[in-house]
Amino acid sequence: MKILFSAPESDWADYRDLLPSALARAGISAEVVREAAPETVDYIVYAPNDDLRDFTPFTRTRAVLSLWAGVERIVGNATLTQPLTRMVDAGLERGMVEYVTGHVLRHHLGMDAHVVNPERDWTPVPPPLAADRPVTVLGLGALGRACATTLAGLGFPVTGWSRTPKRIEGLRCLSGEDGLTAALTGAEIIVALLPLTPETEGLLDAARLALPAQGAALINPGRGALIDDAALLEALDAGRIGHATLDVFRTEPLPREHPYWAHPRVTVTPHVASATRPATAARVIAENIRRAEAGEPLLFEVDRVRGY
Repeated sequence: MKILFSAPESDWADYRDLLPSALARAGISAEVVREAAPETVDYIVYAPNDDLRDFTPFTRTRAVLSLWAGVERIVGNATLTQPLTRMVDAGLERGMVEYVTGHVLRHHLGMDAHVVNPERDWTPVPPPLAADRPVTVLGLGALGRACATTLAGLGFPVTGWSRTPKRIEGLRCLSGEDGLTAALTGAEIIVALLPLTPETEGLLDAARLALPAQGAALINPGRGALIDDAALLEALDAGRIGHATLDVFRTEPLPREHPYWAHPRVTVTPHVASATRPATAARVIAENIRRAEAGEPLLFEVDRVRGY
């Protein structure tokens, strides 16, 4: 069996030893290579920032296994007719939970006022308890569900929203257009963890950014294009949104002249909320190849119609 590792050289340095080891532990005898004649390749391990764009010559390839959670860069590629999987792994999930929980608590506790306090202001006003701070999580996939249930476990009343109905113990789950309005209305902290699709692009526009509680915090570690940037800047200037913590952007790296950098109510983090962890991701790749070889359903196969 021949597996093509089609990703930047920096990724290869991480996976060169880990992936063959994971395959061997899964009982798979395979050669993992950086280059190969397309007609000899059985599987492609792929990063969407790689140069490979034309999958037509890979006539023998049984699946393309993405190293990224997001597949919006490749899901519309008409030459990619093989089954496509996205990355969902324990390391990526825990990284996102830790980022989201940290920033939710930061805004909930009002930490910024004490971290930067040049006036040495002493105003002993305690924050409310978590039970009095409604949080809305947009997106209830693997990452959204993990973040929402963690926040609920800390005592926050959590509302989760997804495009299609879901039931998750301990959460108020809403769906559809009316559900989105209800989920945003009165929320004091919003976490955006939706995939980017034609239906979700620009989802947080001026009308929807007017629905949360006055001064609400917005945390976006999902996709930059979920937000109408001009509408968010206007809402921040007006105080309707009290602070935005943004990890993802329409253009990355975020251009140095972008107004987010200088805005006093914006925190920019450089797409670090979570990342694929090679040690755990290699095991996911190996398990999916084992499944394909055994005729079992692939894990995390992308629905081309839904886009994720």
